[in-house]
Amino acid sequence: MKWRRSSSTDQSSGRAIEQEQMAGTRDTAHPDAHGGEQATGTVRMTAWVAGYVQGVGFRWWTRSRALELGLVGTATNLYDGRVEVVVEGPKEACEALLGQLRGANAPGGVDTVTYRLSDARGTFRGFNER
Repeated sequence: MKWRRSSSTDQSSGRAIEQEQMAGTRDTAHPDAHGGEQATGTVRMTAWVAGYVQGVGFRWWTRSRALELGLVGTATNLYDGRVEVVVEGPKEACEALLGQLRGANAPGGVDTVTYRLSDARGTFRGFNER
């Protein structure tokens, strides 16, 4: 399985956006893989948000937006200053959250958002801030 990285600019904010896309076959080696989007209608989105996003309520804000969209998952502070957001739910809801993570209303200051979509694993219940 190969990952492609592409960059673009958010027209509303002028911020750089990076995206990782999976190219190739579906990962079925994981014991929790259920066929992802095809079998359950859900996907897993992992996003890494860089900028001034720690100590400003970003994880709480992300949790609120995710729950409003019916998503489950986590938002975790990383040691390098980024926040990792892992959510599962309908692809459209994940994309809507991604738009909000990039948006001007996100707390602090988001510089870049890198993300990837993969098969949902069904391991989350609710949404946790770590």
